[in-house]
Amino acid sequence: MKQAVLNLFFALIAFILVYGIALLTGLPVIQEAVLIAFLIQWICFLPAYFFQTEKFYDLAGSCTYLFMVGFVSYQSYSSLNINTASMLLASCISLWAIRLGSFLFLRIHRAKEDKRFRDIKPAATGFFMAWTLQGMWVCLCSMCDLTAIASQNGVLQNGFFYGGLLVFGIGFSLNYFVVAEILIGFFPVIGLAIGGQSTEDDTEGEEYFFHGQA
Repeated sequence: MKQAVLNLFFALIAFILVYGIALLTGLPVIQEAVLIAFLIQWICFLPAYFFQTEKFYDLAGSCTYLFMVGFVSYQSYSSLNINTASMLLASCISLWAIRLGSFLFLRIHRAKEDKRFRDIKPAATGFFMAWTLQGMWVCLCSMCDLTAIASQNGVLQNGFFYGGLLVFGIGFSLNYFVVAEILIGFFPVIGLAIGGQSTEDDTEGEEYFFHGQA
């Protein structure tokens, strides 16, 4: 009983923290996006707990990113305060969310489960807290970018912006090649398409990598 109360308390704190930051932006669109982001997590929690599965947990998080970016960008576009830099920033977030979500979904498809949730799923309040924390994570990671997109003048195009865009491009490209190597071990067909070969050593390396990530 005590643990259940603590789980709900931490979930409440997570929501209050993020929504409080959204209120500080003074932008209704950001506040609405945050509310909907948490609502998505709480709705997804219901079938996840009923079927005792975490297989779409990460995918739901990435889809929430895409929704928030699309929602804020559309509202900003309707208000005529979106510019090229805002569109580029939104595209970067979307690319990253798609890459991360697809990778994690394929990973759990292969592993059959996420061991982090093995002891969390049976407890409704603990699993609910995990979904709420994902909502907090998505909102906090995207809040600055979305606030810039939703601001009156949109994202400013200056040296910092183009420098950040360059860093993102380099990082995303390097990450793509790493993920491609892992996919070779996941699915031999993909490996052949890429032009590589999967080996037992590759598989062992992936297991070590995934244990480190978990």
